[in-house]
Amino acid sequence: MYKICIVEDDESIAKSLSSFLAEEGFSCSLAGGQREALALLAQEVFDLVLLDVSLKDGNGFVVCSAIKQRQSVPVIFLTASDDEYSVVTGLELGADDYIIKPFRPRELVSRIRTVLRRSGRGQTTVSFGDVCIDTEKGAAYKAGKDLYLSALEYRLLLLFFNHPGKCFSRTELLADLWDAAGDYVNDNTLTVYIKRLREKLEDDPKNPTIIKTVRGFGYKVGD
Repeated sequence: MYKICIVEDDESIAKSLSSFLAEEGFSCSLAGGQREALALLAQEVFDLVLLDVSLKDGNGFVVCSAIKQRQSVPVIFLTASDDEYSVVTGLELGADDYIIKPFRPRELVSRIRTVLRRSGRGQTTVSFGDVCIDTEKGAAYKAGKDLYLSALEYRLLLLFFNHPGKCFSRTELLADLWDAAGDYVNDNTLTVYIKRLREKLEDDPKNPTIIKTVRGFGYKVGD
C-alpha cells in the first residue's frame, strides 16, 4: 500500500482527500502546515507528497525544497493559484506535477498513479485469484481475457480488490458508486451490478467464491 502525505491547511479538504484516496487503496497521513509537514516528513517515509502552496505558517515551496534536498519523494502541488509564477517556481523546485483546485478526484488519482509510475514506485496491477485489474489501462481480466466491465463495474471491483477481506455494507458501496457516477444509485441498482460482476467473474455465479455475500451486512472479496 502506497503512503501519501497530504499537506493541506484546509481541514475539510484534507479529510475529504484522505477518505477518497483511502478508498483507492492509499494510506494517508495529514499535515496542516509547514512545521507539521517538515516534522512528519522527518519521521516517516512516504511514496508521494500532495502539497498545498499556501499554508498558514509558511508555504509549500519551502516544504518542497526541504523534501528534494533530503530524499527523492515525488511531489504534486495542489493550489487554487494558477498564475505562471507559482507553476514555474514549483516545477523549478523539483515538483513532479501541478494540479489546480478545484479538481476532479478521479483526475487526481490518475495523476498520482502517473507520477508514481514515472518515479518507479507505481504498481499498475492488482489481482485476486485469476482475476487481474490493470489500473493503467482501466481494464479487468480473468485468466488473461478481457472482462469488458462498465465504468461502474470496474469501480466496484477495484474497491473490493484494494481492500481484500474488508466487508463493505450496502450503504458504503452505494455511496461509492454514487460518487463515481455523479448520479443517484439506488439499492436495486447495486444488486444488479453485483449480479453482473459475478456473471463475469465467477465460474459459478450462483455459488460465488470471489465476491462473497456477508448476510445481513454486505459483500467482501477474500477472507
